[in-house]
Amino acid sequence: MSEESDSLRTSPSVASLSENELPPAPKPPGYVCSLTEELVTKAREELQEKPEWRLRDVQALRDMVRKEFPNLRTSLDDAFLLRFLRARKFDYDRALQLLINYHSCRRSWPEVFHNLKPSALKDVLASGFLTVLPHTDPRGCHILCIRPDRWIPSNYPITENIRVIYLTLEKLIQSEETQVNGIVILADYKGVSLSKASHFGPFIAKKVIGILQDGFPIRIKAVHIVNEPRIFKGIFAIIKPFLKEKIANRRSAHSAPETKPRPYSGSCVLVMTQLRNTPAGCPYILCWLLMTRQVSTHIATSLFRSAFPEEPVELKLCLFLTSGKMELMAPTLLTL
Repeated sequence: MSEESDSLRTSPSVASLSENELPPAPKPPGYVCSLTEELVTKAREELQEKPEWRLRDVQALRDMVRKEFPNLRTSLDDAFLLRFLRARKFDYDRALQLLINYHSCRRSWPEVFHNLKPSALKDVLASGFLTVLPHTDPRGCHILCIRPDRWIPSNYPITENIRVIYLTLEKLIQSEETQVNGIVILADYKGVSLSKASHFGPFIAKKVIGILQDGFPIRIKAVHIVNEPRIFKGIFAIIKPFLKEKIANRRSAHSAPETKPRPYSGSCVLVMTQLRNTPAGCPYILCWLLMTRQVSTHIATSLFRSAFPEEPVELKLCLFLTSGKMELMAPTLLTL
């Protein structure tokens, strides 16, 4: 018999090795920070995140989960736990409660969170109900544009729209930049009738608000609403008790500036004046006007140059919707 066959016969196979003899499983890759120096500084100032203590804080939260909730089925990876610490400014107890709420919400609303993946929501994604602008605002916040008028209730229930919102948030929160900067919501309620609004009753509103406030590791920096119908004032009065004061104070409703052509050359000046009166929401109103094609590229360029000569970054919001897809407007707008 050859030496090769003797070797094969005497060498133990993997299957015959005992558990103690098996090579150790490779450890998952450790956390590597992807934040820029500017965002590291911002996280330190706004979130009390200290890079030198970051992994210690993550380990502390991990130990709390293992001790207090040993049966909780959750990821304990550094990057995953870090989302909850940042969302609660590195307060261990509040971060732990947010993590528990996150999983509780998903279990208590299976019709929303079961099979939450893009392939199951193709129609809703294609409708244009929710769009994330390809450029962030000047503070680095991603802008989520919600257009309920794109939803046809006979096609699918309102819970499908809610599923798309959470699917999008899950994708966005994977970015460390989003964890630090947060998001801005821009909602256009143009064309929303009473019958359509009735689908978003107090029960669903309470659940959605509860998850966004206490069950998801996201920082909502502002909510801007345009074309708010009168019926929504009544609905807001119902849901306001469920809103935390901080979130309620970050909600702004804006009336549409006059943008229809007029037989005199002062129309651009009029729009600019109205936009200057609402500086906090101005970039979002301009963005919405372009999305809904209520102003032309020429007028938008004049407005940006006149209203914000010192902030060219605002031009990054020059976008519009075409067939439910977000596209960049004339490249010259982004380089002015």
